[in-house]
Amino acid sequence: MWPNSWKWPSGFEKRRPPGGSCEAEGTFGEVPWFLPLDMAGAIPDLRYLQRAPCSWLPLLLLLLSGQLQLLSCATLRICAFNIQSFGEAKAKRPEIMRVLVKVISRCDICLVQEVRDSKGTAMSLLLQELNRADPGHLYEVLESRRLGLGSYKEQNVFVYRADVVSIMDSYQVPEAEPSQEEAFLRGPFVARFCWPDSGSHSFSYPAFVCDSVIRANQPGSCNLVLLSHHACPRNAPRELDQLYRVVQDLKRLWDVQDVMLLGDFNAGCTFVPPEAWPGIRLWHHPDFHWLIGDQVDTTVSRRTHCAYDRIIVHGKALLQAVVPGSAKTFNFQKELGMSEEEALQVSDHYPVEVCLHTTPVGHQEL
Repeated sequence: MWPNSWKWPSGFEKRRPPGGSCEAEGTFGEVPWFLPLDMAGAIPDLRYLQRAPCSWLPLLLLLLSGQLQLLSCATLRICAFNIQSFGEAKAKRPEIMRVLVKVISRCDICLVQEVRDSKGTAMSLLLQELNRADPGHLYEVLESRRLGLGSYKEQNVFVYRADVVSIMDSYQVPEAEPSQEEAFLRGPFVARFCWPDSGSHSFSYPAFVCDSVIRANQPGSCNLVLLSHHACPRNAPRELDQLYRVVQDLKRLWDVQDVMLLGDFNAGCTFVPPEAWPGIRLWHHPDFHWLIGDQVDTTVSRRTHCAYDRIIVHGKALLQAVVPGSAKTFNFQKELGMSEEEALQVSDHYPVEVCLHTTPVGHQEL
């Protein structure tokens, strides 16, 4: 309990952490969470002692109080969101962009799918709005090429906080000819991230707080491999099975063992019938762990209940880094008090997410 005589530093007020945030594990009781008054009312979940610059004094007080259990510099939230035909028209609707900013700015890395914008206007506008709404972070994007064998083209785009993670490498899996057995309608897009940037100490917390976390991740901090894919609905079982081959190729290409697969795999309901699952190596191989289960509904409409969007992890270190219970959908309709009709204007999918400890369990490096 903090004494009544305590005077809060100028520009700060006492706030409790938001419930369910993966950045704050454990019981904090009466721990003071500092929020600059001029930032109050900003995007929910952004300013509760996350990676925005802050005074060293509040952190020192927390350390001295013995109530600091886990800072947000020790977790990383990764999301995947099929925005459903995200193009210039949708990007010019302020009510939709406000929702997208609130959803995506919760994430350190967010895979955005179904970007349909040959001019690049939509993603530029989204990036501009993210950086305006959340000046404590610098948002950048890594885009796939325009994918698709026919006239229909779309992109997978990683939106990431450049002050938190950095891009080390990327790889675009090519589409084969439609007649070939191993063809993808849209080739998977893979990114390799470093987290945190141990060379520049990119986390904004003071060195005495985060140095141990940064040191703990060397030299394996550049092995966060994210494989994104938007499966063709009519070929979902075959494409899911072929992702097994892609993972094996990545392990040889980059000499890694840990890979996260995420995106709209159309891995549910009629697109993957029960008889198809035994033939999907990604499903029955024991080294692949499906964090979003079959019972999860990743769709907005009340008329559907399908686990189309998934997060899958491969590798012991990556699996151990997963924060228990953090893999889930983010029901933005409920969280933002929207009607179903309003939510469907944004997308017919809910985003899926998972949190990782950046301090590997048992000092294992990713």
